[in-house]
Amino acid sequence: DSINAEYMGIDVVAVVDVAPDADYFCYQIKYDSMRGRFKHRVTTAKSNPSLKESDLLIVNGHTTRCINATRSPRQLPWKALGVDFVVESTGLFTDRESAEGHLAAGARKVIISAPAKGGVKTIVMGVNESDYSPETHHVVSNASCTTNCLAPLVHCLLREGIGLESGLMTTIHAYTATQKTVDGPSKKDWRGGRAAGINIIPSTTGAARAVGEVLPATRGKLTGMAFRVPVADVSVVDLTLITAVPTSIKEIDAALRRAAGTYLRGFLAVTDEEAVSTDFLNDTNSSIYDSKATLENNLAGEKRMFKIVSWYDNEWGYSNRVVDLLRHMAARDRDSKL
Repeated sequence: DSINAEYMGIDVVAVVDVAPDADYFCYQIKYDSMRGRFKHRVTTAKSNPSLKESDLLIVNGHTTRCINATRSPRQLPWKALGVDFVVESTGLFTDRESAEGHLAAGARKVIISAPAKGGVKTIVMGVNESDYSPETHHVVSNASCTTNCLAPLVHCLLREGIGLESGLMTTIHAYTATQKTVDGPSKKDWRGGRAAGINIIPSTTGAARAVGEVLPATRGKLTGMAFRVPVADVSVVDLTLITAVPTSIKEIDAALRRAAGTYLRGFLAVTDEEAVSTDFLNDTNSSIYDSKATLENNLAGEKRMFKIVSWYDNEWGYSNRVVDLLRHMAARDRDSKL
C-alpha cells in the first residue's frame, strides 16, 4: 500500500481533539473539501465494548487511539503510549514552556506546526535542517507555510552569491480557519473579522522576518504583509528585493532553476506554464517558482531590484514538511543514539 510504504517507520499512535469520537475522525478523513475522497480504507472500533463512542481509528489496518484534549499537555498519556514525537498543531501551545508539557507527559520531542516563541529552534527543510541538534533541540518549530515558501528562494540567492540587501514580501494567502464566514467580532483585528469568502483582507505576517531565524544573514533585512483572499487553498508569495550585488533577472531565474534541480529538489520546483492557483493543489513542494510570471514582470535592464513570484499549497506542501522534519529528526536521533 503506497500510504504505508511512503511513511514506513512512522507509527501514528494517537490523535487528540476536544471531540475524540473516532467516527467523526473517520468522516473527516474520508471526505475533504480540498483533498477529495480518501483513497484508502478507514474504519473505527471500540477499545472497550462499554464505551458509548468508538475511540479507535483504523487506517489500512493500522490502529490509532483517539484521545480527549486536556487543559495542559502534561496531562496527556504519552508515557503510557510510548510516544516519541508529538506534532503540536492546536495553535495553543506555541511557546517553549507550554510545549514542553508534552515532554513532561513522556514524549521525547515536540514539533510545533506554527511559528514559535521562547527561543524555540526554527527549522525549514531544505534550508537549515542541518542545524538540528538531537542533544539540545527537544522542542522545534516547523515555521509557517509562508516561511517554508519564502526561505528556499532566499537561501538560493545567498548560496548562489547574489545575496539580499533588503526585501519586502507580500503573500496572497488563502483564507484559513481563524477567519469568519460572515462579519463577526474580532476585537484585536477589526479587518480580520470581516467575511472571508467575499473580501480581500490585509493582514500581518511574521513569515518574512522569520526567515532571519533560519538564515541569520538576512536578519533585519526582510519584512512583509499578507492579503487574505477568497480561495480555500493555495497561496502565492510576491517577493520584491534589492540584491547585494548587481545581477539580472535571467541570472536569478537560472539560479532558482539550478537549485530546484539539485540542493533544493523536493522543496523548490519550477513552473513555466500559464498556471493559476488551483493548478498547484496537492503539490508537495514548499515553493513552486513561477518563472513565467517572474520574467515577464521585472524592469528591463534592472541590476539590483527584482520581483520573484512563487506558489505554495499552504496545506499539503506544509503538511509534507512536518513529516519530513519528523523523519529527519528521528534519523538524527538514531545516529546520536538518543
